[in-house]
Amino acid sequence: MGKKTIQDILPLVEQPSRYLGSEINAIKKDRTKAKLNIVLAFPDLYEIGTSHFGLQILYHILNNQSEIVAERVFAPAIDMEAYLRSSDLPLTSLESQTPLNQFDIVGFSLLYELNYTNVLTILELSKIPFFSRQRDETHPLIIAGGPCTCNPEPMAEFFDAIVVGDGEDVIAEMSLAWLEWESDADKDRETLLRMWSRIAGVYIPAFFKSNVDQNGFQTLIPRFSDYPSVKKAVVGDLDATSFPDTPIVPYGKPIHDRLRLEVSRGCTRGCRFCQAGMIYRPVRERSAGHLIALSDSSIAATGYEDISLLSLSTGDYGCIVSLLESLMARYEPEQIAVSLPSLRAGTLTPGLMSLIKKVRKTGFTIAPEAGSQRLRDVVNKNIKEKEIETTVKDAFHLGWHLIKLYFMVGLPTETDDDLKAIVDLVKKLKKIKYLESKKGVIKVSIATFVPKPHTPFQWSSQISVKESKHKIQWLKKHLRIPGVQVKWQNPEVSIIEGLWARGDRRLSNVLLSAFQKGCKFDGWSDMFRYSAWEEACHDAGVDIDFYTTRIREREEPLPWDHIDTRVTKDFLISEMQKAINGEITADCRYGDCMDCGVCDFEFVEPKVFDIYRKENETLPPVMPNKASNFRELKVSYSKLNQAKYFGHIELVKIFTRAIRRAEIDVKFSKGFHPKPKMSFVEALPIGLESQEESFYIFVSNDVRPGSIKRRLNTHLPVGLRILDCKIAPIKSARST
Repeated sequence: MGKKTIQDILPLVEQPSRYLGSEINAIKKDRTKAKLNIVLAFPDLYEIGTSHFGLQILYHILNNQSEIVAERVFAPAIDMEAYLRSSDLPLTSLESQTPLNQFDIVGFSLLYELNYTNVLTILELSKIPFFSRQRDETHPLIIAGGPCTCNPEPMAEFFDAIVVGDGEDVIAEMSLAWLEWESDADKDRETLLRMWSRIAGVYIPAFFKSNVDQNGFQTLIPRFSDYPSVKKAVVGDLDATSFPDTPIVPYGKPIHDRLRLEVSRGCTRGCRFCQAGMIYRPVRERSAGHLIALSDSSIAATGYEDISLLSLSTGDYGCIVSLLESLMARYEPEQIAVSLPSLRAGTLTPGLMSLIKKVRKTGFTIAPEAGSQRLRDVVNKNIKEKEIETTVKDAFHLGWHLIKLYFMVGLPTETDDDLKAIVDLVKKLKKIKYLESKKGVIKVSIATFVPKPHTPFQWSSQISVKESKHKIQWLKKHLRIPGVQVKWQNPEVSIIEGLWARGDRRLSNVLLSAFQKGCKFDGWSDMFRYSAWEEACHDAGVDIDFYTTRIREREEPLPWDHIDTRVTKDFLISEMQKAINGEITADCRYGDCMDCGVCDFEFVEPKVFDIYRKENETLPPVMPNKASNFRELKVSYSKLNQAKYFGHIELVKIFTRAIRRAEIDVKFSKGFHPKPKMSFVEALPIGLESQEESFYIFVSNDVRPGSIKRRLNTHLPVGLRILDCKIAPIKSARST
């Protein structure tokens, strides 16, 4: 027998469609004709990584260049990893099944500290040395980007280059620099790295030497005098930047199985615990007209039945009402729902709720963060208890049955009274639920506060695992209330997250040790092993408390001091002092500049579209209403080759979205979640092929049965093929 291939393994693993790479809108280019081959790596499962909007942006930008091929890879699930190792097969890209060590660049997205061990898994399965110092010209360049790179030091020794800030312009400039460098006969890596270091937002770890003083504080000594620090890259105008309006439509059940429209980037509410609110400044909004045009092209290219308006605080978007009105007018006849996942109490008005519920009541989360007004003022969460109560009351009154609340324990200055205030607030909201909705449920999520770099609380102490467990147990006990459900994050996960968030280069050996002890998918509760992390820290001589529970002096050097997010340290210090004093800071988008240091008011400044300008927006025309007369058709299809790996639920979703993309007018069911009226004759087990299967569907009388085959076949993935379509027999005749 010959050596096994990926195709031999697919029948043996769970959810084999994760590894096919044949999704709608996946781009397959001829690698042999490209000058630069890049693989975008996401260190988590396919279902998580395909939901990452940033990955879609980079994939779109790179593949728009004729000289560049960009493909994807995700961390394989445990079963696939085991088969790859036992078969001595390398990890490959999805689109061309090319081993990663044959690419020119491997680019990782670092979104979460608990994904770091998966980076090593991907490198090892690709037969690529871990540390940059171990790699030579025969290996790909390993780069990274994402929010975790605002403190790149714990992972610095694994990467050749790290992108800090918005990646759209940076990845294009890095690619152009690589193409120029590649054409030089006398090229060497040092030259390329120097070229990259001149691009705003690019950090070259090898150009800084780590030094640890007698107090255990790391400082970095730059090799070049003209490269002492790295300033965050910023995209000034979102309307002018590239947007992935033909995003890949994943198989399976991605965590965000919907079209994501980024309405704005950045937030200046100024929550003092929020890293994203600091590192993504300033606020930059897309115009409503541009968003409508993007939604039209994206819905047409994907067939999604849900649109999610993406931002750090969607309710703050200046034209939110006019945008929602336009979206609902266009998509209500198509039964396409709109959700606002990130909202502040006070911004979700009855008017917005009424618009959202026109198709179906999509869920939302309110994040009071703290139970008492005193502590909300400390963290600058500028919402009042009355706003929270009003929002919950309106939601239950308008028919919502689920409200999610998010709280943190261990915030600076927290007392026992603040914990009691969480219980008191939930009880008040429970009474509102009882009055407004007998079926309603309140879900309370509790997490331990983790101080993050580049925030006013970056010097704060993180509470210990023991103290965190005590606080969470107390809240669980006192929130045992009918109609209230409580979930919480494991405090041991939080302490490891805190270790990596504020660590330095000494943690590289911790990561290697933890990986060798079997740590992987540490963000998944069933995979996390705290004891292994404790052992890894002990083996590397690292004291967890030094990085987590210790209060940091404002004068001490911080591992991320060389990373300039444009927010000044003076501003962060002043905000920390305001927190101690219980003073709040206003949102600069609605008033005076707070002098945080981000804006230069030339290229970088807030870009907000005021609600009163909506009359000046030239919005595209509204879609026509749906037909009212329908008939039932029988559609026959074959399911061969790769399509045999689609489960029944996947198959239904694939056909449903293909029907949308083909603009076939169908009849929808009634009820909470309207769906196209279609039924499949039977469900085949995963792994079985079929020459002919069938389903029934109601379509408009105006749709000719003969056109269905042609229209659908252009929108189906490899292995699915429409064979025939005809008017369905009456139901009594189907069983004869």
